[in-house]
Amino acid sequence: MAFFKNIPYELVLGWRYTRAGRATRRNGFISFISGVSMLGIALGVAALIIVLSVMNGFQKEVRDRMLGVVSHIEVYAADGAAVADLPALLSRLKAHPQVVGAAPFVTAQALLARGEDMKGVLVRGIDPALEPEVSDLSNDTQAGVLQRLQPGAFGLVLGRDLASNLGVLTGDPVTLVSPSGQVTPAGVVPRMKQMGVVGTFSSGHYEYDSALALMHVDDAARMFRLEGPSGVRLKLRDLHLAREVARDLQLALGAPFFVRDWTQQNRTWFAAVQVEKRMMFIILTLIVAVAAFNLVSTLVMTVTDKRADIAILRTLGASPRSIMGIFVVQGATVGVIGTLSGLLLGLLVAFNIDVIVPALETLFNASFLPRDIYLISRMPSEPLPSDILPVTLISLVLAFVATLYPSWRASQVNPAEALRYE
Repeated sequence: MAFFKNIPYELVLGWRYTRAGRATRRNGFISFISGVSMLGIALGVAALIIVLSVMNGFQKEVRDRMLGVVSHIEVYAADGAAVADLPALLSRLKAHPQVVGAAPFVTAQALLARGEDMKGVLVRGIDPALEPEVSDLSNDTQAGVLQRLQPGAFGLVLGRDLASNLGVLTGDPVTLVSPSGQVTPAGVVPRMKQMGVVGTFSSGHYEYDSALALMHVDDAARMFRLEGPSGVRLKLRDLHLAREVARDLQLALGAPFFVRDWTQQNRTWFAAVQVEKRMMFIILTLIVAVAAFNLVSTLVMTVTDKRADIAILRTLGASPRSIMGIFVVQGATVGVIGTLSGLLLGLLVAFNIDVIVPALETLFNASFLPRDIYLISRMPSEPLPSDILPVTLISLVLAFVATLYPSWRASQVNPAEALRYE
């Protein structure tokens, strides 16, 4: 009992006003108007955490799948020609402490034809023995598919969706048309080569599964009239250091080479995601602000309802500062409980969204993420402290700011005017 006697009466009265309004006199029940404000804050905070977590997960999922196909860093010969001394270049690149894998490649645009169907494809010549060092394709494809690419055989490994669009299966012939044609008296004639499909792969990224064709690096060099690989792909220990490592390699290799990291290859996409994330943060923060400023009307109604109580407290010696503290405590209590409830709800949904979304898709017989539009087919989520902490702090600050004006009005109540008609 001694403990409760030492609690400031501002805290006791503020908590009592939060728990029971005129509409409800039972102790232990939250008044309706305070409950609505609390629910609004909780839903706003939860929505903000869930949306930001889904956007983080989407960005990470697409990035990881993208980097399973593209490399962390690519080194090209600056003039577009073949790399002159490949073994020496590989040795210099692998000497960097961040480089864990290196593999030569050839890349070019071409057309792939099957009967009347024709698709534009990105052809990548790879070394099947070294490719697992720089990409994750070997983990996702059938065992030994990349090893079927033998020099001189002119075989192709197609993306799963590309093969499906062309209607080809393993073993079917296709025609590869190179834009770097031959000059004849009749003009430039595209070079064509009939090849066999030796397998398919699935990276989980629709953009690459629908447009990428792999072939042996030696065959690609012959097809596109190069004397060897046009560059080297690198894999790093830490992909987040790609920009710094690329800058170091560019300085070390000099002008004959051009170094490009993965952030440059997909700069537009990542920039668009960041802009979208900022806009969603601003929009949903406004929702939290609207819910928080519902506290203004809540406290104004409470002050009007408690004018007689305020007047009695003033006549008993309570200072305006103490009266203001009572209503600040009431508003802050609603804000804290609402914020914490929204935080728990948001984290609960964010960490279980991989279960919730499939259940909703089954219930409504719908697909929320078509693969050909959103690149991935499942809803990812990655709650980050760097997002959750600002959301929580902003909600608490808004709730506290919303209490200041009604609390100040309560402190200005004139006891004589308030008790005149009581």
